Amino acid sequence: MKCSAISSRQLGNTPVSEIGFGAAPLGNLYHAISNDQAAATVESAWAAGIRLFDTAPHYGQGLSERRLGDALREKPRDDYLLSTKVGRLLVPAGHADERHGFRSPMPFDFCYDYSYDGIMRSYEDSLQRLGLDRIDILLVHDSGTGPHGADNTAHFKTLLDSGYRALHQLRDSGQVKAIGLGVNEYQICEQALHYGDYDCFLLAGRYTLLEQESLQHFLPLCLQRGTSLLIGGAYNSGILATGTRTEQVAHYNYAPAPPDILARVARIEAVCDNYGVTLAAAALQFPLAHPAVSSVIPGLNAPAQVQRTVVLLSEVIPVEFWEALMAQGLLHTDAPIHHS
Repeated sequence: MKCSAISSRQLGNTPVSEIGFGAAPLGNLYHAISNDQAAATVESAWAAGIRLFDTAPHYGQGLSERRLGDALREKPRDDYLLSTKVGRLLVPAGHADERHGFRSPMPFDFCYDYSYDGIMRSYEDSLQRLGLDRIDILLVHDSGTGPHGADNTAHFKTLLDSGYRALHQLRDSGQVKAIGLGVNEYQICEQALHYGDYDCFLLAGRYTLLEQESLQHFLPLCLQRGTSLLIGGAYNSGILATGTRTEQVAHYNYAPAPPDILARVARIEAVCDNYGVTLAAAALQFPLAHPAVSSVIPGLNAPAQVQRTVVLLSEVIPVEFWEALMAQGLLHTDAPIHHS
């Protein structure tokens, strides 16, 4: 699991590459890509040493799972970890040019189901779409108030009373190696830890160069419980990759960035200028300094993007850069930092 700049870490007792492959773009997120481009992107990631691949039924309503399974099928199965998600069941819905941000040709939509039967069916359906004989990490997708609003209490109760039993059974039987949540809210992960035993959480956008609120209670709890973190959304939906000096609209949390976020990123960019640091490199590397973090998982849609990610990971960032961010109140003083 080690090649060029990409090292391996531990997720429990299992080695995992410190950079993972976020496969939402393989589901035609925001714009369509070809089957050939999808396959070439996965092949480029493999050549770079990436050995963690994360997908979900939601990504292109099944398209991402199909493409990822096709690309990985001939790879040695014990040489990589595959993560997918439960909580949404796909149902026939006819053709649409776009659904939920995905420009997928797959004629499905989804319904939420966090029950025992729903999770078991979702797991089995994913195996069929992937065309692979096992899934390593099974994550409950998009639990929380953001996706569900007032309905979240009922959905979370279903997970606790019914769905968790399915997760536990799949792990205890050896059908999956690890269980957890894949969400955008650390609060729901913290809540889940009070009711059950989870191996990992895929947390998107909530432990980044812009956001460290989760440092106060949640990340220490993960260390205490031996729960690993996989970090998605390290660029906070784009603004920490593009910065503010672009003619394109800078996005934060899947929407145009508000003025306060634009101002904060501009201040971070000024510190980057002072120390010759690439903003995207700082954003990618920052979460990896925390001992609870096993991997950072950017969404990847082209071989060039994979290669760019490897370059960003390899960039040497001086400790003085992180200290300057802290001194200006742009980084929490309790945040672990890399010492080059």
